[in-house]
Amino acid sequence: MIHTDDLKQFIMLGYLSEDMLKSLIPITDILSFNKDEMVFKEGEKADRLFLLHKGKILLEQRVTGTMTVSLSSIKPGFSFGWSAMLDNNLYSSDAICAEPCEVYSFRESRIKNLMEKDHSMGFIISQRLLYVIKKRFDARTDQFIKTIKLHPDISKLL
Repeated sequence: MIHTDDLKQFIMLGYLSEDMLKSLIPITDILSFNKDEMVFKEGEKADRLFLLHKGKILLEQRVTGTMTVSLSSIKPGFSFGWSAMLDNNLYSSDAICAEPCEVYSFRESRIKNLMEKDHSMGFIISQRLLYVIKKRFDARTDQFIKTIKLHPDISKLL
């Protein structure tokens, strides 16, 4: 059984009121995954938002049939699969368990319905989602800049 204290631990939900958290409990699914198990694949319909409770998730993107790039790792307390919060979207990467994981999950339709009914909750969740997206975007931009600076041909130009 999930309690509001369980949901408060997540960056995305920590700003919600007690009543808002209580309204999330009935729509929260608890999913368990083994090490190396895939939570979702790039290109699949994004129909769930995930919150990592235990374990570690790797977000990876396949560059070629034999080459994969690790985009980031998700630690407990953080969300992933936020493509589900956008209309008619697909997951943009693979999510793979680096170790056994316990994940809380919301079906896209159910979380959006709650956010539509309670606009205050919808606003808070949207703001926290934007925060997460910005942090990931900033981290990937930093990775990209470091990669360019370290490239031997490009470093000669700098």
